[in-house]
Amino acid sequence: MNDRRNAAFEEFVQPRTGERCYRLRHSSGLTIFVDPKPGYQSCYAVFAARYGSIDTAFRTADGRETEVPAGIAHYLEHKLFESEDGDAFARYAKTGASANAFTSFDRTAYLFSCTENLEPSLEILLDFVQKPYFTEETVQKEQGIIGQEIRMCEDNPGRRVLFNLLRALYKTHPVRIEIAGTVESIADITPELLYGCYHAFYNLNNMALAVTGNVTPEQVLAVADRLLKPAEGGRVERAMVEEPAEAAEPRVECRMPVASPLFYLGFKVPVPGGRCQTPEELAAADVLLEVLAGQASPLYARLMEQGLINASFGAEYFEGPGYAAWMFGGESADPDAVAEAIHTEVARLKRDGIESAAFDAARNALYGRLVASLNDVENCGDILIGDFFYEREPFALIEAAASLSMEAVTRMLRDGFRRESAALSVVLPSE
Repeated sequence: MNDRRNAAFEEFVQPRTGERCYRLRHSSGLTIFVDPKPGYQSCYAVFAARYGSIDTAFRTADGRETEVPAGIAHYLEHKLFESEDGDAFARYAKTGASANAFTSFDRTAYLFSCTENLEPSLEILLDFVQKPYFTEETVQKEQGIIGQEIRMCEDNPGRRVLFNLLRALYKTHPVRIEIAGTVESIADITPELLYGCYHAFYNLNNMALAVTGNVTPEQVLAVADRLLKPAEGGRVERAMVEEPAEAAEPRVECRMPVASPLFYLGFKVPVPGGRCQTPEELAAADVLLEVLAGQASPLYARLMEQGLINASFGAEYFEGPGYAAWMFGGESADPDAVAEAIHTEVARLKRDGIESAAFDAARNALYGRLVASLNDVENCGDILIGDFFYEREPFALIEAAASLSMEAVTRMLRDGFRRESAALSVVLPSE
């Protein structure tokens, strides 16, 4: 390791796996992660802003409070690829990199994968994300494109059953709103609003870069030094909303042209102060879901035997800044019976406790999945960005899984899954 790296980067080594990464707070304000993987041929880079669909109300560094139309973060992601001279995809075509972007509830990310020409591809990434170009004409043109995308989402039964659930669970938190917004909300988006949101959230102090694979810290630092200038201003603050503990409504249904009913059962988890879940909470949630409804669980076996679920059935812990929920979903001829069976199994586990063998098997499986994920450069990059935005140390979930206690899982079982916080969303076949 040369002196420059020693002076610039902080080294992290995951003690159980030996996974090594480097973190740098660049002079521009940007936080940079590099995860070198000797022997790999590919590279992955992701440049992300702490800015997602939930950020419809916020306070800038100067104390100014702002509200913007739903869907503007996603809209901005679309427009940022364009410039006066063309678009970023055309530039990537010359380096051979495969580029993409996405907007989630709490972040916007721009990314590429490559097997060669890392440095010129990284230059493109850092360059176009820092050069917004919006005109009245191009913004209006995009409204038609994104409006069509929104209408397609509305026609997607799987997406409809999910967002119906979120609206049934949440009364005020903006996680209840579609990431792309609505046709009505995006009609209010102007170049001025886009520039305002860009300058608020695409401040390098509010962003992070992760590069993984066939790369060295020196390569990334050299590009960053050429392309990045010190950011002005500070971190933007999300507006926090008070969300009641109970669900907004217990059941919601609609009809669509589906072959069999779709359902989502959700249990809202209180997350005060807009915080994110800790690594221990995330590990405990994963293990609890496996014990409760995994393919080796008694509940899963009974529901399959009764013909109430099929292979589409699954469970997840849905979480982010200020929100968290247990979710169970899939296809079923009788969604209400599935929901009642889940309620009954939760009550049984609360009464009888979790078997130690089931706990050990679920914890070991989680640890194995997390370790295996380190072999994928894209997973590693996304994990590093998520850990940073959620204020966790790199790869903290691995250690949390390895040291997870039965008490932590029991605590999540005890404190969650209250009927008054539950909602069932169903999509029925059209009559």
